[in-house]
Amino acid sequence: MNNKKNNKKEQEIRTKFQKLSSKENPKSTLGIDCIKAFFVGGLICDIGQFFFNSISSFGLPKDQVSTIVSIIMIFIGAFLTGIGIYDRIGEFGGAGTIVPITGFANSIVSPAMEFKKEGFVFGVAAKMFTIAGPVLVYGVGSSVIVGIIYYFIK
Repeated sequence: MNNKKNNKKEQEIRTKFQKLSSKENPKSTLGIDCIKAFFVGGLICDIGQFFFNSISSFGLPKDQVSTIVSIIMIFIGAFLTGIGIYDRIGEFGGAGTIVPITGFANSIVSPAMEFKKEGFVFGVAAKMFTIAGPVLVYGVGSSVIVGIIYYFIK
């Protein structure tokens, strides 16, 4: 008899807990977050395309224009990170701010700013590539491997 009471009590507690936890869990905003990321990422790409079209009108070759636009977009990302605006854009746009090249600039500038109090050598220089470093290492490493494979296949 005691066992039945305990089981019934446990079941009631589980039911109450499930109701409470389902009520307290935040609602998923995945759909809205995807739309925001798409909008913000697209807007960043539109800005890059604007610079590309503007600089192309000077008659430069396409590869030079691409390099100039990359430099401009990296500068804009780093500058907006430096004055604290890119973080606010990132809070709204989420992954839409990470994917473009401006997100790469943000990933380098943010740790550098965070550790600038420790000096230029042990702060800024040492921490600058904490986030982007592994990406660069694996990117360069995999490109070397692919290049070697391509060399022997060809």
